[in-house]
Amino acid sequence: MVMRYDPFREADRQMQQLLGRMQEANSTMAMDAYRRGDSLFVHFDLPGVDPGSIELTAEQNTLTVRADRRWDPEADDQILAQERPQGTFTRQLMLGEHLDTQHVRAAYEEGVLTIEIPIAPQAKPRKIEVRAGRQRQEAIDVEGTSSESASDNASGREGMTDTAQ
Repeated sequence: MVMRYDPFREADRQMQQLLGRMQEANSTMAMDAYRRGDSLFVHFDLPGVDPGSIELTAEQNTLTVRADRRWDPEADDQILAQERPQGTFTRQLMLGEHLDTQHVRAAYEEGVLTIEIPIAPQAKPRKIEVRAGRQRQEAIDVEGTSSESASDNASGREGMTDTAQ
């Protein structure tokens, strides 16, 4: 059974109404974030939020989530308890340079906003071809060989003997 009158609860309720704006400003959204494969995923708990009130913006490296949750009692309602936060909720995330904010995807399902931010192509690991040092040296010798250095190399080889005979 719900108690109709509790002087302490009534005082708390009135105080909350007076300070309600400050409480709304301090309300935050619970969040989880993780990397899976080539994407960063962020989940925000937003129960009771109208999906049409959700605003998601990306400006430079800042992702901003804004959502409204309101409940307007009717004129003849007697409020016995009002503890769920109401108002506008905002959260900002600072994103690294390695995320592709041009291709962000978002979905709202069962009170959870899921945001997927792909890793930018330039930040993904890539394979770099390594050439052997000998191939590089041959390329330099072919391009930089003059007739003098070719004859020097030939005369230098003539003075060598093969002892493996």
